[in-house]
Amino acid sequence: MRALAAPPSVVKSLRLPRASGLFLTSLIVAAIMVVSAIAAPILAPYNPNIVDLANVLSGPTSAHWLGTDALGRDTLSRMMFGARSSLLGPLLVVVLSTAIGILLGLIAAWRGGWLDALLARIFDLLFAFPALLLAILAVALFGKGLAAPVIAMSIAYAPFVARLVRSLVVTERTRPYVAAYRVQGFSGGWIALRRVLPNVMPTVGAQSTLNFGYVLADLAALSFIGLGVQAPTADWGAMINESRGALMSGQILPAMAPTIAVVLVVIAINIIGEEFSDRLGGQIPL
Repeated sequence: MRALAAPPSVVKSLRLPRASGLFLTSLIVAAIMVVSAIAAPILAPYNPNIVDLANVLSGPTSAHWLGTDALGRDTLSRMMFGARSSLLGPLLVVVLSTAIGILLGLIAAWRGGWLDALLARIFDLLFAFPALLLAILAVALFGKGLAAPVIAMSIAYAPFVARLVRSLVVTERTRPYVAAYRVQGFSGGWIALRRVLPNVMPTVGAQSTLNFGYVLADLAALSFIGLGVQAPTADWGAMINESRGALMSGQILPAMAPTIAVVLVVIAINIIGEEFSDRLGGQIPL
């Protein structure tokens, strides 16, 4: 029995006549950060962990474009290597929370009844605890580092995705093409996974893009207070914390460079996510 193709109107298009300059700029900023992280061992001029006490807190020079920190380490090199943990953590959280949220949201919408009500109450409970608070609790229980905060924040952000998926799937399951598949004898699981889920994924992807910026800021804050990535591993949040002493000496660049990087990436990712939302013809619930 041949399956019907989902109507083109159901699969939302991401095309616009032309992209805005702000959107293109944001894409360039995000691309630069990603390339810097991936190619850090090749592009970084120095080993990020080499201490040079004879060159402590030097200003920008031809040898050190962004100067050095309180231990004489090259700031630019640490920025590049720091992009790895600073971007990898949010990426893992977004991937895990999106996968969990899609699964729970799809089950809640498709099954309905008591299971939908139970999951709704669980989501309400998780919404009561900020993601950063759950991450701090996870660190207290399992120790400092990146693994515990990533798992905790994945759980904290999953309800946002789950509720979005549920609302979209509830709308999609009432459309005529779903009824047509049921009449042909296709199972509910096949319809949900092969036809309904692909139609809601563009909107879910836009929400996940927005979540990336929020998670990046949360993990940077966690590293800043010393509960995230630990020394000597470079991380933007940890670099801001390590540079507090440099501010007392009048050297602001070691602290400003990672701060600006965090701000730029968060803004760029949010602009990209909102642009995707606009291209889908609606606003993403936050």
